[in-house]
Amino acid sequence: MTSDTLKSPAGALTLQRPGTKDPTLRAWDAADELLLDQAAAWIPEGGQARVLVLDDAFGALTLGLEPYNPMALADAATLVGALTLNAPANGLAVTTPSSWLAPPTGPFDVVVMRIPKQLDYLAWLLRWVNQVLTPDGVVIAGGMIKHLPDRSAELFRELMHSKAVCPARKKARVVICGRGDRELEDWPGYWKGYALQEDDSPVLGLPAVFARERLDIGTRMLLPEVHRVAASLSPGARVLDLACGNGVLGLAALKSQPAIRVLFSDVSSQAVASARHNVEIAQPDADVAFHHGDGIDASAGEFDVILLNPPFHEGGVVGDHIALRLFQQAARHLAKGGQMIMVGNRHLGYHRSLKRYFPAVEQLQADPRFVVFAVRRQPLAAGRP
Repeated sequence: MTSDTLKSPAGALTLQRPGTKDPTLRAWDAADELLLDQAAAWIPEGGQARVLVLDDAFGALTLGLEPYNPMALADAATLVGALTLNAPANGLAVTTPSSWLAPPTGPFDVVVMRIPKQLDYLAWLLRWVNQVLTPDGVVIAGGMIKHLPDRSAELFRELMHSKAVCPARKKARVVICGRGDRELEDWPGYWKGYALQEDDSPVLGLPAVFARERLDIGTRMLLPEVHRVAASLSPGARVLDLACGNGVLGLAALKSQPAIRVLFSDVSSQAVASARHNVEIAQPDADVAFHHGDGIDASAGEFDVILLNPPFHEGGVVGDHIALRLFQQAARHLAKGGQMIMVGNRHLGYHRSLKRYFPAVEQLQADPRFVVFAVRRQPLAAGRP
């Protein structure tokens, strides 16, 4: 088992990773250690510097830099729960992070950031940082080498002014940069998307959104079932597009039954912003709402239908721990007589884990890679469709 104690400018921190009891899933890594060391060296003395922590994972950077009173901005809503859990445990005040739904305007003297795995999202971050960094400010960016996107070094050279490349340590890398000239305005990579049919408006996504350039195979298999189920719904029925991404499943439901009410929810703020953008174009009069959060909000109420293509990776860790948590939440928020329609990778064996939470599990479609399920809180009566 790895140590849970992280040395930082705020002292020794004991951190937990919310949402899992697996002791092997640590809440920080060597990249956090190296970023904290470099931040302490580069942040000016005197306490006047404005510091921004960008895309902290589980609170190591935000809490570790607490003596510098940093602001935090993260795409993933998981940081909210991590700070709520870990700040009081270390005697620190809880910082409420911003998201891309309402990002801070700057200016900042120091930006400490985790390098994301997606190259387009890294390009977004660096261009945005150029807009909010002071002329003499520094960016301290790092990540685990195995998770750095291809061409990331080239992108830093293109968009930032290099100051230093720190020696790799424990398979982590950190670079120090100054502000570059290129910003988000007129960047052709801002939105990317696809049209489901020739006469449809394209479904667009921001850089942090899963499968923003093409419809992923699992969702393609799920769509006919979404259309079928939505067409049978009564006006006013409540539908949740959980882990909505660009909103393609909820949009499909609205196309089949425009009179339903749909809540789009995702852990990624860029996903929520993308879904909202697409609904405003394709279904501007629809009865919809949007939620940025880690799973289903406790006050969300019950839904007649839940649509789900669950993520199976988080912070470089691949597994079913996210899906299991979503299944448990869905079971609590599914109305009596309602159903969840979902697709999953065959190798993850969801047909077994779903039965922990739903008495009725029906396989609708399958191929060598994916399986589509309909699940309910109670078995159907004999003769019911």
